[in-house]
Amino acid sequence: MAGMTKIDAVLIGRNEGDRLKAALAAMMPLVDRVVYVDSGSTDGSVLAARRAGAQVVELDMSTPFSAARARNAGFDALNPDGYVLFVDGDCAIVSGFVDQAVAYLDANAKTALVTGWRSEIDPGASVYNRLCDWEWHRPAGPITSCGGDILVRAKAWRAMRGQRPDLIAGEDEEFCLRLGDAGWQLARIPVAMTRHDADMHRFGQWWARAVRAGHAFAQVGTLFPDHWRAERRRVLVYGLALPISILLALATQPWLAVLLALAYPLNLSRTAQGLAAEGVQDHRWALAGLLTLSKFPNLVGMARFWYRRATGAQMRLIEYK
Repeated sequence: MAGMTKIDAVLIGRNEGDRLKAALAAMMPLVDRVVYVDSGSTDGSVLAARRAGAQVVELDMSTPFSAARARNAGFDALNPDGYVLFVDGDCAIVSGFVDQAVAYLDANAKTALVTGWRSEIDPGASVYNRLCDWEWHRPAGPITSCGGDILVRAKAWRAMRGQRPDLIAGEDEEFCLRLGDAGWQLARIPVAMTRHDADMHRFGQWWARAVRAGHAFAQVGTLFPDHWRAERRRVLVYGLALPISILLALATQPWLAVLLALAYPLNLSRTAQGLAAEGVQDHRWALAGLLTLSKFPNLVGMARFWYRRATGAQMRLIEYK
């Protein structure tokens, strides 16, 4: 534990198996208290958490699960005073992060939360894992939003009333944006924070994850229109407008359809060049291909959100594991 500062932790998960055991083993020596919030696991996760010494909260299965709902429940169970470490159950905290993150918060009273660098345990296992590993690594310094691995001031979390449980994805980003609007600062320090295990080996898993991302683009966009605006625009152009234009042109002007279709290999090439500029060499063209193709499952996710919103349907999780 970092000095005299009280640090509690919330782990959330659903059927994480050995990943949860690794997360608990890494977490328990670093903090004062650990709460594990379970979202209907059937693989013995609850028993494993209790055996590790964590307090367990089991969510009511009659209400749709969400990561935000689980994190809120964990925070409420702790009712903490100091700092709270939030980590997903498929992530293992890296030794050294907690001390440095606590020191940063202690020295910067206006900073609400600190995050670090997440990386994949086995990025070479599949191109999908490699894509996740690339997505996680973002520049250190002041930030406006981040993912769910964070060390946050309890008073800041409480002031925001936690995360929105109706968001099935992007809830962490939306929480950060509200913190920023309230005048808080956020930071990513150049330190390894967690090792993540995406465990993605099938195209269908990647597709479902990209659908979930599209759902987040649309849902968070209704709350913060400027956030992910460029991402939504690219989805609408490459996932909807271009395909429709190509199909319409095929009937009367096939040459125009071919010309329009060239936008995809051009986008692929530009994406690959951008990855190369970031130093990505292994699987670069495969990653570029997935990023280009992702506009279609993203569009499915956006459409799913708008359908749910229009019909009043429940916002249920989109799982890829």
